[in-house]
Amino acid sequence: MWNLSFQPPEIIEARVLTRLPDAFRAPRRTDWVDANKPGHVMDSFLEGPAFDRAGNLYVTDIPYGRIFRIAAASLEWQLVAAYDGWPNGLAVHADGSLWIADYRRGILRLDAAGGAVETVLGHRNSESFKGVNDLVFDLEGRLYFTDQGQTGLHDPTGRVYRWNADGRLDLLLANAPSPNGVATSGDGKVLFVAVTRGNQVWRAPLLPDGSLSKVGALQTFFGTSGPDGLALTADGGLVVAHASLGGAFVLNARGEVTHMVRSPAGQTVTNLAFRPGTRQLVLTDSATGSVLEAELPVGGAPLYSHSMYSRAQK
Repeated sequence: MWNLSFQPPEIIEARVLTRLPDAFRAPRRTDWVDANKPGHVMDSFLEGPAFDRAGNLYVTDIPYGRIFRIAAASLEWQLVAAYDGWPNGLAVHADGSLWIADYRRGILRLDAAGGAVETVLGHRNSESFKGVNDLVFDLEGRLYFTDQGQTGLHDPTGRVYRWNADGRLDLLLANAPSPNGVATSGDGKVLFVAVTRGNQVWRAPLLPDGSLSKVGALQTFFGTSGPDGLALTADGGLVVAHASLGGAFVLNARGEVTHMVRSPAGQTVTNLAFRPGTRQLVLTDSATGSVLEAELPVGGAPLYSHSMYSRAQK
């Protein structure tokens, strides 16, 4: 008989890798802060960590429409773009461009070298999105993204979309209470969605025709907020940033919590990413404007941008 052993997760202490320099901090009110962090005056809210093939790290600053590049070796911060929007999640395309889930403007594309921003998807059938949040490319180059808006248990109408290379936009989910981080399994057969206000990570099998079936909760958490960014591990598990519990949780392929990565800076850990090909995880501690780093017992799964580049080099 198979006996499950429910052990408390092992704690991994993260460290502060770098902080948003004071020169880029200017505390002030914005419409985003008033709506999402009422009563606060903030100088930044970092999100969306993503690595390019040179090892540089990109992060977004939602309230002030900024995207920063953090140099791989020196950790020097450079402002790549500042525009009228609320950028959240980032994903690197195989062509080197940065794709942005922008709450106000939809799915955007950024030329990281020149700083130009253009719209890829600003609406669906002339209807505006609720407020897109995060995005990921699968290994075939299909784009999955969440449309969160202000949904929650009071209004479980958050959406998840798939944008195909031929321009077709598929609506996969329309009943999620605050869909946030998103990830796909390495074989492309499973979609994972962080459902923040439901405090769960959903597991959604993808059928051969591209539709979903038997969507269920892989893991349930607690807290005043909930799961945020996701990163797939090389062994089929997930790392889940939690926006109110001060860290991230490592799940194995069965959904069991094996480790907790604990923040030394604050409670609002919103997103994360593996350095490609390593066990090094970086996390955004948003309320403090910090980027954290921790070494996990398992590395990250291959990324579309890096795997396509590797294939082209062979």
